[in-house]
Amino acid sequence: MSIISSSSRRPERLRLTRRAVMASSLALAGAACGPRAGDETDLLRVAIDSEPDSLDPIKGQFASAALMYKQLHAPLTEYSPSGGLAPGLAQSWRSPDARTWTFKLTSGLTWSDGAPITSDDVVWTARRAVDPRTGFADLGDFFAVTGAREALLGQIPPEEIGVSAPDDRTVVFELDRPVSLFPVLMREFYPLPRHAVEARPDDWARARHWVGAGPYLLAEQGALSYRLEKNPHFAGAAGVRIQSIRVDVIDDAAARARRFRAGDYDLADRPPGDQIGLLRERVGAQLRSFPAPILTYIKVNCASPRLRDSRVRRALSLAIDRAHINTHFFHSEARPAALVIPDPEAPAPEQDADAARALLTEAGHGPDNRLRVTLRASAGDRDRVALAIIDDWRRAGVEAELLATYPLDLYAAVDGGDYDLALARFDRGLKSDPDFMLQPFAREGFADNTNWEGGRRPEFDRLMTEARGELDRARRAELHREAEAELLADMPNIPLLHERAWWLVSPRVRASDDIPPHLWRDLRLG
Repeated sequence: MSIISSSSRRPERLRLTRRAVMASSLALAGAACGPRAGDETDLLRVAIDSEPDSLDPIKGQFASAALMYKQLHAPLTEYSPSGGLAPGLAQSWRSPDARTWTFKLTSGLTWSDGAPITSDDVVWTARRAVDPRTGFADLGDFFAVTGAREALLGQIPPEEIGVSAPDDRTVVFELDRPVSLFPVLMREFYPLPRHAVEARPDDWARARHWVGAGPYLLAEQGALSYRLEKNPHFAGAAGVRIQSIRVDVIDDAAARARRFRAGDYDLADRPPGDQIGLLRERVGAQLRSFPAPILTYIKVNCASPRLRDSRVRRALSLAIDRAHINTHFFHSEARPAALVIPDPEAPAPEQDADAARALLTEAGHGPDNRLRVTLRASAGDRDRVALAIIDDWRRAGVEAELLATYPLDLYAAVDGGDYDLALARFDRGLKSDPDFMLQPFAREGFADNTNWEGGRRPEFDRLMTEARGELDRARRAELHREAEAELLADMPNIPLLHERAWWLVSPRVRASDDIPPHLWRDLRLG
């Protein structure tokens, strides 16, 4: 299961953890040890922006982990080369009511060690995902499986959840509510080899013990580097042309771009937003952008006494100059957003400091009782965006300070409720349905950590539940817009920008012009 999950105007209080400094140094050192262009002509060299938090798809949350899963694991259903829905381990699926879903596995599938892939592996993985001893607290795509919540809370055994295997090739999911997009969600449910995980439960995801069903195997693993080799047992192995891949973690965006320009990498994700113009001049068509479901936003801790009033949260949103952020930090390539779901026809939101001050006054804040808050952000390019936001708030009469930390520390603080506001970002990858933009904020969503209760929350929950079960696409879109309006009325999250997905792609790589190069099995070198 994939859970997905991110220039200053004045000085700031910047607190970098020792872990951040060490990780950055190790990333650069590890990357410097890799071969340069021309050393291995059949090797795809990739630079990514952060270390995957786990290669176990039940536990990983980071976008970098989700990217690695697409190479190392095989999902129940799959992404087509165009990003749509296609068969994966399952060759077919059906449901009479969107509540009971039956998947039929392709015959003859095997794990990389030659053992057969059966429905028992699928059921066992589902149970492992909701077992409090082995699973993760965010149910993600399993939000609707009957008994999943209760199992994760330890109220029922994992064996009692609504997943069963009538025979070796059939898996049945029973849901507690209709979910029309369930087969789409299963594009990121990755069954695991029961025999291999049970044999080595603590280190099965290490290279020396790796067993998988994806297009690539984990052949080597260093501190911040991975070597992948083609899996001959992969069901679509005949179409996989690249034999080997080296993946290096370089957490500094400018460093990734420099190393790409030096010829060290064929693919590099997330080049620095403030260097887009320069990179266009230097590398031309090798800088590629793609429309993508990426939202940059601010999480608001609604449990904070300073932020419980929705008028305060709306005031903070009105005070932000999104156009300035887009121009100065994203080279005008993002789209300022007042909505969660992208809408090309929606007018660009405008800063209104006067309206912000008026709302703050209504909520009891003024010269004698200024609102004081802390904004958390990831150290690096994001803390500069945070400083611009803090300046905007200062002009509206808000006293704010920046607390910049390593991403892992930021995530831990948010999950623990130890924050006022946090600058956040999520990338829904190849997903395009509007549900995937709102779902992170729904119950059991990975971004539902703002302590938003009361107010418009019950109606938002009701609309999201109805939308998940709606089979008619037009009606589902209407329900999503209604749910979004409830979310924005209470403003537990402040939308800022819809970003594009940027990659640096060398001339060696033949890739689609329409979707980001996430599926390395579909790439060619030439």
